[in-house]
Amino acid sequence: MVALGQILFRFRNGLFPLVLLVAILGGTPRFLMGDPGWDSFMDALGVLVAALGLGVRGFTIGFEYVVRGGRNHQVYADRLVTGGVYAHTRNPMYIGNGLIVLGISLILNAPIFYAVCLPLLILAYGSIIAAEEHYLRQKFGVEFDEYCRQVPRLVPRLAGLRRSLEGIPFNWRRLIVKEYGTIFSTVLTVFLATLWDDYRILGPAALPSSQAMILFLAPLAIFYILAWVLKKMRILSADGRDPLPAREDRTT
Repeated sequence: MVALGQILFRFRNGLFPLVLLVAILGGTPRFLMGDPGWDSFMDALGVLVAALGLGVRGFTIGFEYVVRGGRNHQVYADRLVTGGVYAHTRNPMYIGNGLIVLGISLILNAPIFYAVCLPLLILAYGSIIAAEEHYLRQKFGVEFDEYCRQVPRLVPRLAGLRRSLEGIPFNWRRLIVKEYGTIFSTVLTVFLATLWDDYRILGPAALPSSQAMILFLAPLAIFYILAWVLKKMRILSADGRDPLPAREDRTT
């Protein structure tokens, strides 16, 4: 799995969009158990689960940040992060990603997503985690082994979470700078998945008016553009101080 994870790591940002495209083109949304009454429930549940996934990612980044961008398309870490949420699960960001994927799958409720797409994503992310842990074990050795013994790989240990976060200020600047793209793409995907689900099952009459869609999408677009401009103009930086020089090699 390590070798597969090292390959997939290079393309990890495109994994979910690709799988989602396959699900949309090849899958047919349907009512749960053939009952139309379940459709609104599944949509609401999917939105809540996806929002929880975004919340997990935001909560993690706000209190502690791990370099996730790699270097030269390879797994990379400048330090072993064990504080904040990482004191309770070694992969909180992947938990957040998984919840987002699950939320969208509940909205679509297409058999191909459950039977093919979700297992493929689980295999892909499992392989990437294996590759990352292989790298961390080689670089940090006994320190990483001890961390693994104390902290579960995925299922978080919630006991003592408040104590772990005491004294760590929540960095909202870092949250915006690092997550504005993910927030934008996730909210947009959830919105489009809901529209696609309603359209495929109920037809064009189920779609909201163009005015309603604009009222929803306009604030989302403004948020993305504003965050992007503030970041590029260096008005907003991840650490709240002057950002690093433009030519310095950084990962995100």
